[in-house]
Amino acid sequence: MRKLRAVLWVLFCGVLCVGATGAEARRPNLLFVMSDQQSFDMLGCYGNKQILTPQLDAFAGEGIRFNTCISSQPVCTPFRGMLLSGQHPLRNGAFKNDVQMLPGEGKYFGEVLRDAGYRLGYFGKWHLFGGNRDRAIPAGPFRYGFDHDFLSNNCTLLFDAARAFYWDAQGRKQLYGDWEPYGQTKQARRFIAENAERPFAAFIAWHPPHNWQTQAGYAAPKELAELYDAGKITLRPNVADTPRHRKMYHGHMAMCSGLDKAFGELMQELKDRGLAENTIVVFTSDHGDMLMSHAWPYNKGVPENESVHVPLLMRWPQKLKPRVSDLLFGTLDFMPTLLGMMGVSAPETCEGRNLTEAILKADDKAVESVPLFHFAGNWRGIYTKRYTYAFDLSEKDIGEDALSAGRPRYACLYDREADPHEMRNLFDAPESAALREKLHAQTLAWMKKFGDTGVLVKELTRQVMVEEDIGDDPGRGDGPFGQGRLKGRPIDLLGKADAGK
Repeated sequence: MRKLRAVLWVLFCGVLCVGATGAEARRPNLLFVMSDQQSFDMLGCYGNKQILTPQLDAFAGEGIRFNTCISSQPVCTPFRGMLLSGQHPLRNGAFKNDVQMLPGEGKYFGEVLRDAGYRLGYFGKWHLFGGNRDRAIPAGPFRYGFDHDFLSNNCTLLFDAARAFYWDAQGRKQLYGDWEPYGQTKQARRFIAENAERPFAAFIAWHPPHNWQTQAGYAAPKELAELYDAGKITLRPNVADTPRHRKMYHGHMAMCSGLDKAFGELMQELKDRGLAENTIVVFTSDHGDMLMSHAWPYNKGVPENESVHVPLLMRWPQKLKPRVSDLLFGTLDFMPTLLGMMGVSAPETCEGRNLTEAILKADDKAVESVPLFHFAGNWRGIYTKRYTYAFDLSEKDIGEDALSAGRPRYACLYDREADPHEMRNLFDAPESAALREKLHAQTLAWMKKFGDTGVLVKELTRQVMVEEDIGDDPGRGDGPFGQGRLKGRPIDLLGKADAGK
């Protein structure tokens, strides 16, 4: 009897081990792909009939195309900080471009996945190390959990094959020898192939189609530029039709088509390795590109739709049925939602919503609004399914009665249902007074949630950044401030400053 029990115990343990191994093998991989500065309307699947993005359009039909994904702070560093930390900029520190995000102490996206047994890979633009952009990211806490394969060029606008570069594992600058996104895609494909037998999470951050108004120009390879005729491109209705603007659209769309080609190669790699069914694939962008919409001198960082509204495509054949979703999705929702889908517990520091259940149940009414803010731009706002509202903070009073004091220096209220291209600002319209007050109160509620008192960027910079890293103009939206270091969490330092008054 004892021998029989021993045999049964060995068999039982063997079954458990086999079961555990099977469960481990079934854990979903994650492939997170993002472009830089690509508005939602720069993909064919979102209704653009002239742009050539066949790979992403086909992909959209295989998964979920989210109609409304919003970049809460539509600039590079803050978006990336929220994505990889799950935290508001007042907590992670990445409140404007070229600020060094604070270490995660095990609570950031990469760290959580690493500790859950995933193999991590990061390829492409980083823009979270602060200060001087032309330097490697050292191994350690400022890689925020991406401790395995990490090949980045931090932040650069050199995309052409002759100059595009990355920092290798030894911290040496290496040339891709290819158009930058193509080189990064090859690195990511190699990572997928090498880790096909174990759970992995790969993040790919292409820098195009960002390249607005730079000396480098729109550095798309010749074969991509030849796909379009600048004279035949239809510009957005809210853009003046000039040769200069047509040239911008031509270069931008050519680069979008190049990213589409690279994305197709990634999908083929998953298919060839038998990984497509159980890999969660996400495609999005950090923010949009105004491309001279509304005659704005800025290409991003404003609350208009071309700046904040980005594409979001998600495919996971094992769990997600193809459809179009009207669920309102915000930047802070990425980390808790994807962790939820992967069966990994999100840390309590995450400030977004886990929308896994809403996505699986097709509950598109689960979210009513997403917060908008831009610390370097000194404005705050809110994005609902129908309206966009934002107001300038240069005026001291931001309370419930602030609107009665007169129109702020900058303010907007758009009814996107009636006016999809936001051609009419309703902020001053008498018939919009009640709506304006309602949206203002909702904006203040979001600010209160995050502990945002409406501090202006100059004061915020003075209080939270290491003094020698501030530079001559603390109000600048971006630029190299020494090393971009912070004294600590902005939310804590601001509290101490308030207590001392």
